[in-house]
Parts: sequence; C-alpha cells; structure tokens
Amino acid sequence: MADIRLSVVTPCYNSAGSIEETLKSVETQSRQPYEHIIIDGGSTDGTLDLIRAYADRTLYEVRMVSEPDDGIYDAMNKGLRLATGDLIGIINSDDRYEEGVLDAIADAYTGDAHEIIYGMIRTLDCGRERTIEFYHHDFLLDRMINHPGCFVTKACYDDYGLFDTKFRSSADYDWMKRAMDRGAVFTPVHMILADMTIGGMSSSNQGFRETLKLQYEWGRVSRARYLAYTFKSYVGDAYRKLTRR
Repeated sequence: MADIRLSVVTPCYNSAGSIEETLKSVETQSRQPYEHIIIDGGSTDGTLDLIRAYADRTLYEVRMVSEPDDGIYDAMNKGLRLATGDLIGIINSDDRYEEGVLDAIADAYTGDAHEIIYGMIRTLDCGRERTIEFYHHDFLLDRMINHPGCFVTKACYDDYGLFDTKFRSSADYDWMKRAMDRGAVFTPVHMILADMTIGGMSSSNQGFRETLKLQYEWGRVSRARYLAYTFKSYVGDAYRKLTRR
C-alpha cells in the first residue's frame, strides 16, 4: 500500500559501538519510514551524539527519549506508546534491517487492522553469518517469531496490550501468543528482513527458562521435560560461574 505509514522503534543503551549500523540500515531504505522513535536508557558512551547527528540529517522525523528504564521491554513499550504509524517495526541497537525491507512490508500488508507481517532472520555471530531462520506462525507454540523480523499494526498493540515487563527475555513470545489467541492475521514474507546479533538476554539461560516455562504452560512441553531442562540450565549457569573464576 503506497500510503501506509511505517514507524520504527529502537531501544538502546550504551550502544555507540553498534547503533550506527542500525541507524544506517533505516536511513538507507528505498522507502523512508514515517518516523523513527529511539528509546535510550540513559547512555553515557556517545550513543546520544550519534543519534542526534542521525536526527539532524534525516528527512523523516526522529524522536529520542533518554531516561532510565526497567529493561528492554519497558523501553519498547515507551516507543510503542509514542509511535503513530500504521505498522510498527522494532529493531534493536545491535541489529539491522536488510535493504528493501520497508518496501516489502508495505507491499505485503493486506490492510487488516490486526496484522503481523513477518519474515526471515539472519543471525550473526561475531559479524559472521551463522543461520538464516524462518518459523511459520502455524508453529508459534514451538518456536518464537523473532521481533526484528516483524512489523505489527498499531491496532494490535492498542487492542491486545503491550509487552508484559515481568518477563526479562520472552515478553515478545508471550505477546505473540496473546495476539494469535485474539485472532491476529499473520502474513509471512519469504525474504530476509533483518540481521540479528547473537547474544544478550534472549540467548541466555534465563531467556531459555522463560521460554520453556511458557511452552510448559501452553501444554507444548511435559512437566518432566520442563523440570529436567530447567534444572540442567541452572547447573550450566553454576558451571560457567565457577569456570570464570
């Protein structure tokens, strides 16, 4: 749809070493976003200077909020409350969009008020391609659709609510299941939409445990497997802590 307005939200904190690539990946899209909202957690490393320079040169609106937050999902929620576009994408400050993504999203949008458009993700490990992933929404209970590869209508967030900040890693998974249960329309795009850097909370054992607990609550994992894998993850944490001494 030619007249669709696309918003991009980026949470960040002390991201001077990576956010330039993120910003560049938005700025160089063949289709410009309607707005880019950047939620900074109070950076002290030069991140804010990079964002200000970016905001000064773009033709679209860049809005920045810099203040302490209660984790990445609190930051995302702040950005979602400010976003005014029809479709909203979230790209973290160590990830980046592929070329032509905003055009592809606009072309794929069917016009449904409650629509989630998603595609493939390339994961990077120390800058090298590790995997290319695509998980169909029919199998959402078994595997999360990564949020850097999603654009979601504003109406979805307005009507289904925002991320539950009691989660430290899996709030997007919890939210996606909630949207599915409420009848959201999922539209797959078979192209790589974003490059996502491996690491952080989502790849930690805490993130693994949160995801496993959700899958257990949804009936996808047996109680025995849930308890066994949870215990194993804690043992792994303890082992890594001991070997780092």
